[in-house]
Amino acid sequence: MPSTALKLEPRFTYADYRNWPDDERWELIDGVPYAMTPAPRIRHQRIAGNFFGEMRTFFRGKGCVPFDAPTDVVLDEETVVQPDVFVVCDGKKITDENIQGAPDLVVEITSPSTRLRDRREKRMLYERFGVREYLVVSPDDEMVERHKLMDGGYGMPDIFNWDESLTSFAFPELRLNLWEIFDKEPPSTAAKESVP
Repeated sequence: MPSTALKLEPRFTYADYRNWPDDERWELIDGVPYAMTPAPRIRHQRIAGNFFGEMRTFFRGKGCVPFDAPTDVVLDEETVVQPDVFVVCDGKKITDENIQGAPDLVVEITSPSTRLRDRREKRMLYERFGVREYLVVSPDDEMVERHKLMDGGYGMPDIFNWDESLTSFAFPELRLNLWEIFDKEPPSTAAKESVP
């Protein structure tokens, strides 16, 4: 089912968003609401959980905090997103209600209803707000696209297959074995490792 944007005027704000029903999940991008339905598939949730588990272990005691959905990230008054997994290193951005400002690292796992938005609108959004590293994960293709913020832009993404290891650009000591993320058997040959 394709993602549906409600092209309504006037544009909505975070104040409007806070008054929407609690039993519905929405994101707000430049004042346009996007329904977060249907609910993610089980494989999507397992991959998100694997990413979150790796991040929680790696960042413990290091001053950065990993989060998972549904957690509101308020980028401005007309933009609120709920990334699948993300990391915030500036404690001043963390409030009791939400995150105020751009995370350092964002992971979005695509689904049939979000694939285009994750690769297009969210890529441009995270680039604009200065997210240092953006990972787009495709469960169907078992691949990860890595976008690195350099000179204010992302440029062409690095592409990783499930049988490779990915070393984070923003956090060079963080190394992810993607076969573990995708719940696959380890590859028989040595995994290739990215250059940060």
